[in-house]
Formats: sequence, C-alpha cells, structure tokens
Amino acid sequence: MPLLQVRDIPEDLYDEISRVARLDNRSIAQETIVLLKSALNYTDTRIKRRLAVLKEIKSMDIDSSDELPDPVDLIREDRDR
Repeated sequence: MPLLQVRDIPEDLYDEISRVARLDNRSIAQETIVLLKSALNYTDTRIKRRLAVLKEIKSMDIDSSDELPDPVDLIREDRDR
C-alpha cells in the first residue's frame, strides 16, 4: 500500500483532523483518508454537474443575440439611476 506523508501541516488543521477522528472513532490516518475521498468525490460531482448544465444549455439551441439588449446600454442605464 502506498504511503503518503504530509509535512508542515498547520497545527490548527492537524488538531481539527485529530478531533474529528476521535469523534468518529478513527485513527488520524483513517480520518485523513475519509476526508480526502470525500473532497475528491465532491470535486468530481461538481465538475459533472457543471458539464451537465453546459450540455443542457447547448441543447436549448438559443440564438437570440439580436433580441438581447446591448450590455453597454444596460450598464449606462443602471449608472444613470
């Protein structure tokens, strides 16, 4: 099994991992693995959600660029208020 060693971890972060590990009845190493897996899964989920939203937007086939107001006019109007 590969070994991961982390140097110069901030003391407050180490203390927090240690506290959570105690609450979950895990060693610090076990808790660190759980936290890393969770963080990586969150990143994957977020990326998949973004790709799904972009795919949905592209499938809408929206081409109304002539109907949309000019952004410069909108900004100018907002500043004039």
